[in-house]
Amino acid sequence: MDDCIFCKIANGEIPSTFLYEDDLVCAFRDLNPQAPTHVLVVPKAHYANIVDGVPAETLAAMVKAVDSVATQEGIRDTGFRVIANTGKDAGQTVHHLHWHVIGGTNMGERLA
Repeated sequence: MDDCIFCKIANGEIPSTFLYEDDLVCAFRDLNPQAPTHVLVVPKAHYANIVDGVPAETLAAMVKAVDSVATQEGIRDTGFRVIANTGKDAGQTVHHLHWHVIGGTNMGERLA
């Protein structure tokens, strides 16, 4: 998609430092972190959201990236959240599937 910022980042048109990258996905820090660790996991192909026919292979690559990021950031054993906002009412502002990996602090039981 020509005007998608996450497509441009994932495909190297906009420089970024990846914490993880393979043929299908990449992971980079969120520019507006909500916790000490806030990383985005993004497929390189464009999918608007999690219910946009994402291939199982891409979802598996995203899970592998989450595991790698959580391990690198030292939050794998202490706990973290993986959030996929889907649609405007859920707060999705970039309409390219992405997962927020958030941790590094006690977030309690509340979701909002």
